[in-house]
Amino acid sequence: MILDLDRFIRRETPFWEELQSFVWELERDPHARLDFDRLQRFHYLYERAAGGLGKLATYSLRPETSDWLEQLVAAAYAEIQDGNRPPSRFSFRDWFFRVWPATVVRHWRALLLSAGIMLAGSFFGAVVLMVDPAAKGDLIPEGFSHLHGDPSERVAGEESRKSSGEEDKKWNSAFSARLMTHNTQVAVFALCLGILWGVGTILVLFYNGVILGAVAFDYAAAGETVFLLGWLLPHGIVEIPAFLIAGQGGLLLARAVVGWRNQYSLSARMRLILPKLVTILCGVALMLIWAGLVESFLSQDHEPQLPYAAKIAFGLAEAVVLVGFFAHFGRRDANKDLQRDLGEKKRPFHSPLPRNRSAGRLK
Repeated sequence: MILDLDRFIRRETPFWEELQSFVWELERDPHARLDFDRLQRFHYLYERAAGGLGKLATYSLRPETSDWLEQLVAAAYAEIQDGNRPPSRFSFRDWFFRVWPATVVRHWRALLLSAGIMLAGSFFGAVVLMVDPAAKGDLIPEGFSHLHGDPSERVAGEESRKSSGEEDKKWNSAFSARLMTHNTQVAVFALCLGILWGVGTILVLFYNGVILGAVAFDYAAAGETVFLLGWLLPHGIVEIPAFLIAGQGGLLLARAVVGWRNQYSLSARMRLILPKLVTILCGVALMLIWAGLVESFLSQDHEPQLPYAAKIAFGLAEAVVLVGFFAHFGRRDANKDLQRDLGEKKRPFHSPLPRNRSAGRLK
């Protein structure tokens, strides 16, 4: 067998460096724990390095490379076999800035499918209302009776309403609490219905999209688009993504229940998906708390009390922050995060590439 040793080492060195960063992380913090995806990656890198060591051990021209790799594989094996690690410490900062956004971004296909289902519902609601305006009462539930009337009349009433000071503050506080409770219940409902092979989650997402599309079309057709944006954007720019992420969790649960192309048993799949669902639900709850506060104390104030342009600008700023948060914290590499947070420079890695490249091809 002919092995191009130089090429082999150059190809494998990035994987060995990545395994080394895992070992350093676990050695540095005895409380460190790897989630399931990173644990799978760690095990894959260990097996790959062990296989590479077996190939290098066949030849005697690179003892320094074989010795270094042997130490790395031994250290990784020791971490895998270590059963005496103390319980891991929960860090809200680590969860908020790494675990939660990474969980959402890692399963972007489920999030995209969730958004597609709600968008399809919105399109359906708008088309039905455009074809049959009398269907508004059937599309919008009784709990939203203030949306059943003429949009222009409602806008005129809202803009002529004057603040009554202390009474408005009490009403806003109570309304905020009701919103948070109701929205969280709907989000939990959408996620948990994923247990029904995803059918329940799909129906909840689609129906909420129908309501959103019908309301948006109703106000836009009445020429109240500016009011609609000023009313919905401040809280909706966070509330709608929260429902989409809850739907994402429901679809992930459905995939675990169905078990398509998965070799694990149902109980094992449920154990593996549970931490992700808890992470998603906790993140959704935080988003809905913020949306409830904004809806109660900002969205319900209209011109002349609060300019629509200011409310729309606030909503757009929220969108930029939200997208930037998930794009930055959800996609960056966890090992680079650790090095940055600890303020450490990467330890010197002595490349095992030989200086004499003429001896690189062996038989």
